[in-house]
Amino acid sequence: MGNKKETLQITGMTCASCASAIEKVVGALNGVSHVAVNFATEKATVDYDPSVTRLSEIKKAVIDAGYEPMDIEQKETEDAEKESRQRETRILKTKLVICITLSIPLLYIAMGHMAGLPIPQFISPVHNPFNFALAQLLLTMPIIGAGYKFYTIGFPKLVKAQPNMDSLIAIGTGAAIIYGLFATLQISLGKVQYVENLYFETAGVIIALILLGKYLESMSKGKTSEAIKKLMGLQPKTALVIKDGREITIPIEEVEAGDEILVKPGEKIPVDGKVLAGRTSVDESMLTGESIPVEKNLGDQVTGGSINKNGSIRFEATRVGKDTALAQIIKLVQDAQGSKAPISKLADVISGYFVPIVMAIAVLSGAAWFMAGQSTTFALTIFISVLIIACPCALGLATPTAIMVGTGKGAEQGVLIKGGESLEIAHKLNTIVFDKTGTITEGTPQVTDIISAGKYQDDDILRWAAAAEKPSEHPLGEAIVQGAEKWKLPLAEISNFQALPGRGIEVDMEGKKILLGNLKLMEEKQVDVTLKTEAERLASHGKTPMYLAVDGKLEGLIAVADVVKKSSADAIILLHNMGIEVAMITGDNKTTAEAMAKTVGIDVVLSEVLPGDKAREIKKLQAGGKRVGMVGDGVNDAPALTQADVGIAIGSGTDVAMESADIVLMKSDLMDVVTALQLSKRTIRIIKQNLFWAFAYNSIGIPIAAGILFLFGGPLLNPIFAAAAMSLSSVSVVTNALRLRKFKPIFNSRLN
Repeated sequence: MGNKKETLQITGMTCASCASAIEKVVGALNGVSHVAVNFATEKATVDYDPSVTRLSEIKKAVIDAGYEPMDIEQKETEDAEKESRQRETRILKTKLVICITLSIPLLYIAMGHMAGLPIPQFISPVHNPFNFALAQLLLTMPIIGAGYKFYTIGFPKLVKAQPNMDSLIAIGTGAAIIYGLFATLQISLGKVQYVENLYFETAGVIIALILLGKYLESMSKGKTSEAIKKLMGLQPKTALVIKDGREITIPIEEVEAGDEILVKPGEKIPVDGKVLAGRTSVDESMLTGESIPVEKNLGDQVTGGSINKNGSIRFEATRVGKDTALAQIIKLVQDAQGSKAPISKLADVISGYFVPIVMAIAVLSGAAWFMAGQSTTFALTIFISVLIIACPCALGLATPTAIMVGTGKGAEQGVLIKGGESLEIAHKLNTIVFDKTGTITEGTPQVTDIISAGKYQDDDILRWAAAAEKPSEHPLGEAIVQGAEKWKLPLAEISNFQALPGRGIEVDMEGKKILLGNLKLMEEKQVDVTLKTEAERLASHGKTPMYLAVDGKLEGLIAVADVVKKSSADAIILLHNMGIEVAMITGDNKTTAEAMAKTVGIDVVLSEVLPGDKAREIKKLQAGGKRVGMVGDGVNDAPALTQADVGIAIGSGTDVAMESADIVLMKSDLMDVVTALQLSKRTIRIIKQNLFWAFAYNSIGIPIAAGILFLFGGPLLNPIFAAAAMSLSSVSVVTNALRLRKFKPIFNSRLN
């Protein structure tokens, strides 16, 4: 039995240390080969051998660590996701309102008299010191109740030697409350000097500020997953199915493959299928990012979630439920958003040791000041400030929030990035290798040139050639027939059709004997080749020339080629501007391949390469120290896509492409390769900024909280300001990541 991959939703995590703790306990289980926990998405991805470890054992390990696991399917729908996020935000808002409502009078009573503000005599610290203390205690208790989870999670994690952010807050505010209770007891015994040592307002305001940060963080994190919400919102809730000649509206979950479905103008197409009747244009921008509607006729494929614009169609459902392209895209983006980039490993390692180190610094700092002759109150202030300011929330959010927004933004542009690792490596690529057919070119041969020897018109040469090729199944012949259809030329009736393998075709039509083929055929039939120079010129440009002779005399040439996509040359110019070497790999002969490469500006040509040898060519480039991205159609290029540092599948997002590639481009447009690389660079830049500020914040904040400024005559950091700074650091990291929502690829330098 092979390894199995499972994704779990984890509730109860509060910081990066929680994610590290879960990774540690689950990773220690026999049979678990890999585990990655994403704090921002609250998801754990586990690779394990089910013959060694059961899923129930993995869940038990998570529960024993103090968290609650659930299968991802329980939260997979749009409504469940939205409801869960809204419920979390609603609860935080209620708690925040309670805390702020009580913190304001608490702060006023505790500090107002110091600023000369009027205080009622019955709670005045001078006239009624016990009432002064009691009033603060009564206002603090509901705030403690609102923040009870800090204590119910923080202290047990401390006992298990797995301290996290909640542990820091619980110890810091707990110390303030206990000292405040001690001071209140002393005041009740007549020691009124303790009226200056009450710490209730510190605990109350710290909890209020941290909840404010969590509320803002929750609001911001909700925005990071907007791409998923948009994709899920594309899924229709019902489908109009035709059964026994009747139109029946049924829930989308009940649609089965083979059902006949009717879609009217303006409606969403419910599932993937094949058109049985009707014609229309369909807006597929949700899949490709391309705003121009696509024409759909009999036999064409339609995709669930796309919008039917102007005609009614009936189609047969071919893929439903989790098999639809939209469902696969949603799964792909969800997996990517839950993945980790290699750059995040540094933050993971640090966060695992961070909290215990901070606790040690807090204890040592407080003890050092106390032994240096400062008061208990002073030492306690230092202790609490260090604990509060050092919470590693920003560190844990730095990478995953940027990956969530980056991969989501890519999906909106029609660029599906399968994971954080692909997103990170893409910005390091210095060589891009393109497969030729279907990637640089359209993948379908077309008539490019018609040259007459002078006696007949171009239309005559094309319609005779098309009539001759009509019975043929050769791809070049199909291109000629399609060319005649495009020009709406009538095809003559033929007789005595004879295919001459490796040479061409001989056929009778309109009382004439027509020969269509290569130079070898003309020489064999002793036709004087007067247009040989023209044919050689066409061949030098990567085109395939075919001679047409009428009654033994050469009358024209038709050239067929797999034409270059309009965007290919522009994309290659942009890649060159980014300092990237561009190579082309193809099975074509050297002359044809080099002619094509010259047309679009390719640097390196790898010609006459068999499909099975493409991966070997990629390996050779990598052996030369190059970071290689391979761009192919995702079907016959699968081994090469897998071998490359980053495999990029171009096309319509087939199953094979999604399996073999790291990045899937939903449009057959090479400009999206540039989009993917630019998005990668921008995302990594944001991640580096986030990590820098998260590290810098703690590097600067902890010494200040420990009293280094006071040591040189500066101010002492109040724990309340420490809490505000800690909360704002987390919000700033998420806000910085949200800047990626404005990402747009820059193509304005394409024709420098």
